[in-house]
Amino acid sequence: MKNHPAVLIGFGYDVHRLVKGRPLILGGVEIPHTHGLLGHSDADVLTHALCDALLGAASLGDIGTHFPDSDPAYRGISSLVLLKKTRMLLKNKKLTLGNADLTLVAQQPKIAPHIQIMRDTLASVLKSPVDAINIKATTTEGLGPAGREEGIAAYAVVTLYTSEDLQDGPSLSGKSR
Repeated sequence: MKNHPAVLIGFGYDVHRLVKGRPLILGGVEIPHTHGLLGHSDADVLTHALCDALLGAASLGDIGTHFPDSDPAYRGISSLVLLKKTRMLLKNKKLTLGNADLTLVAQQPKIAPHIQIMRDTLASVLKSPVDAINIKATTTEGLGPAGREEGIAAYAVVTLYTSEDLQDGPSLSGKSR
């Protein structure tokens, strides 16, 4: 990473269809709802978007490259396991999370009551300060697939730093910088 700037930016996006008979997992937290998200793993769109943003900032491809839905090992897996594996890939490249800004797009359920526990959960897996994780939620005012409650989407933007450029504070490795 010596030829790269000290700050790296990544963007992630994911969307999954809502279906009956599955739990709704967002940010690693089970949210009470009549429907859950359909996917090969637990279909946690928020954590998937975060993984994609982290991998993108590190020039490591995307979540499908590292954890393909064609691999039975990932069937039903918690997306928090995928996030932990992503953190290890970043640690190997000596990259540290600056911050993550995440947006959920869902008509229902109401996300606000669950945001703090999602922030706590994601920060714990990333071994980062909770203040480095921001989560927002919005609706589409009834427009499009999210507005018709057919699915939920998530967007993520992250900044990463090369560890050797930082002097103090926690890092993705879980050790002080």
